[in-house]
Amino acid sequence: MLVAHSMGGTVITNAAAGKTNVKALVYIAAFVPDVGETQGELINKFPGSEVEPVSVPVPYTKADGTTGIDLYLSKDGQAAFAADISTADFRVLQATQRPFDADSFTFPTTAAAWKTIPTWGLVAGRDKAIPPACERWMYSRANARKVVEVPRSSHVVMISHPKIVADLIVDAAKATS
Repeated sequence: MLVAHSMGGTVITNAAAGKTNVKALVYIAAFVPDVGETQGELINKFPGSEVEPVSVPVPYTKADGTTGIDLYLSKDGQAAFAADISTADFRVLQATQRPFDADSFTFPTTAAAWKTIPTWGLVAGRDKAIPPACERWMYSRANARKVVEVPRSSHVVMISHPKIVADLIVDAAKATS
């Protein structure tokens, strides 16, 4: 079983394709792209994402010598990313985060493991990173066996509602073991 949050959904969607030992995919407020789709297309498919204005671009040099852009969540990003955790917890999250490459929004998905592997999804009802309508749509398209809604959750549902997240993962494990 593979479990992913946010952009990690794109990773497991691609990485699990053709892997017979992966029995379930669990998407936690995550992207579930189809072949050829980009995260940039999906995040803009429905209104409501507020994460771009609170993303801080930082240039870096790629291995081939070209310039890439890493994106970090700004200190002002709590409302858009983690509105339902304490300010102190957000400050730790923001200060210790790993950046993500802006190119991740432009690379098309090359495989869609959810077409052959059973899928579960969790919708963060007050997600302002990936709009909840987008999460619902992607999980529906992937024929998710179970979708759990956490109506009052921000994007970081695994921090604000860890038991609900853990219960969904256990459900998927039991259903596929």
